[in-house]
Amino acid sequence: MTARLVGRLDTPASQEAAVKIQPLLDHADKTIVMDCTELSYISSSGLRLFLTLRKACAAKGGKVVLHAINNDIRQVFTMTGLLSLFVVEDA
Repeated sequence: MTARLVGRLDTPASQEAAVKIQPLLDHADKTIVMDCTELSYISSSGLRLFLTLRKACAAKGGKVVLHAINNDIRQVFTMTGLLSLFVVEDA
């Protein structure tokens, strides 16, 4: 399954996205690709969304792949120590 993130994943957008990722949680036993090609910003709320998805996948034997994260997003994941929790693939 693939989810495409576009624009800013700030607090309001994260609340909306939390509802939209619910179907992904139902398939947490599989590989879920988060296409970040068009993601320009991520807040702590956005990070929490990724962690929720990763936790569900880890519990069911699936995995989360971050696809095409830009340098700014990569830096946020690195500074928070979260990058190592995800499989990262370049574009």
